[in-house]
Amino acid sequence: MNTHLTALEARLIGSLIEKAITTPDQYPLSLNALLNACNQKSNREPVLSLDERTVQDSVEGLVKKHLVLEKSGFGSRVPKYQHRFCNTGFGSFEFTPVQTAIVCELLLRGPQTPGELRTRVPRMAQVSDPAEIESALEDLATRPDGPFVKQLPREPGRRDSRYAHLFSGEDAIPVTPAETEHTAEPQPNAAAADARNSLQARIATLEAQVAALRQELEELRSSIKSS
Repeated sequence: MNTHLTALEARLIGSLIEKAITTPDQYPLSLNALLNACNQKSNREPVLSLDERTVQDSVEGLVKKHLVLEKSGFGSRVPKYQHRFCNTGFGSFEFTPVQTAIVCELLLRGPQTPGELRTRVPRMAQVSDPAEIESALEDLATRPDGPFVKQLPREPGRRDSRYAHLFSGEDAIPVTPAETEHTAEPQPNAAAADARNSLQARIATLEAQVAALRQELEELRSSIKSS
């Protein structure tokens, strides 16, 4: 997969895909509408507060990558933007409606579990069977022209593992402390060993201090006797 999106580009593409599906009458989007979509407080993680210049610069970058098309409507001098990311006949990716909705949600909200996606995907695609989510994720993770998503290590306290999109590369996937511990090399009883080493070091220091005090006391006693 040659496509690589920055975090901001992922938010822009996700917003354009979402609005194309949920508000087709208002699509393509003007720069102001796209700015509002990126800064939207619902269905976004994290919530951003981008300015117009930042969004404009990023959109221009996506136009150069041929992932966004600038298009002005008849009789309108306001530039409007539509994505060419997937399912457009121009982009490299073709996804089913459920897969498109999953990709969109991951672009907009970051890593999510299948259970979370089951509650969020239906606003953009019809899901006739809850198992469709797992099936779509499996296909996105194993397609020859991908992978497009990756299953992350399961966090303690969660029943399911989260999935993340790979359009920004694996290095861009936000990692929780629990996942960091999970991916690190196993260190049995590492915490207990550290505690023991710390305690032994403190004991050694105290023993040295006591020995020094005893020596000073003996020297003081000898000085008093000789006087």
